[in-house]
Amino acid sequence: MNEEIGYEIADHVATVTINRPQRRNAIDRAAQERLVQLFDEASADPEVRVVVLTGTGDRAFCSGLDLKELDDVARTGQPLSTPMTGSSRNVFETVLETYKPTIAALNGPAVAGGCELALACDLRIASEHAFLSLPEARRGMGANFASVLLPRLVPRAVALEMLYTGAPMDAATAVNWGLCNRAVPAGALADTVAGIAASIAGSAPLTVRRYKEMAVKGWELPVPSALRLNVGPNPYASRDREEGVRAYLEGRQPQWEGR
Repeated sequence: MNEEIGYEIADHVATVTINRPQRRNAIDRAAQERLVQLFDEASADPEVRVVVLTGTGDRAFCSGLDLKELDDVARTGQPLSTPMTGSSRNVFETVLETYKPTIAALNGPAVAGGCELALACDLRIASEHAFLSLPEARRGMGANFASVLLPRLVPRAVALEMLYTGAPMDAATAVNWGLCNRAVPAGALADTVAGIAASIAGSAPLTVRRYKEMAVKGWELPVPSALRLNVGPNPYASRDREEGVRAYLEGRQPQWEGR
């Protein structure tokens, strides 16, 4: 892999790989822009049913924003952009709003912005040596995305302890709190993620996209309002619904058309 952000599609699964091992897979502005572009492409590509995000090597999933680049910017006297402002789309929000299932394969520690990238994904599968950490309070930064999303994923007190102290959460503890789906030996990570991705890709794509949009857009709504959202593709009127029922009755695997 020669590019700093790799991208490949196989069997309806798009794999996005942060390939900056010399910087512990930290993401500079160029890498952030490329991630936004690739997740937008995956969202629009009818061949893609699942997106996996991972990093190269086993030293880090992503160590966050490139602090060397931030220091270089500060030394020039340029102000740092405030999150959710400026001309570029926010990378964390882009991943969160990708209306296809997303899996973070944590091949190593997910730190700062790297932790926020992982939080933006639907599922998190971690190597046993991985951990999640938000050290921004120790760096004078803000963890804007995590400060909003993390308290919605785990109990508020657990989230605030992570944010206030910057202390890392190991993979096993993250599984206990439901922040990670599974923690597996490093050598089993790729096969575990591939199996989950294949299982999702084998489900009816319109139904899965419907689940994603309903879950994200209805997250904070009262139940009666969320039930009436009716967002995403309509699987009830689809050819795939007819095929799925018929395939089950005929004892065969369905052939999804995505329509």
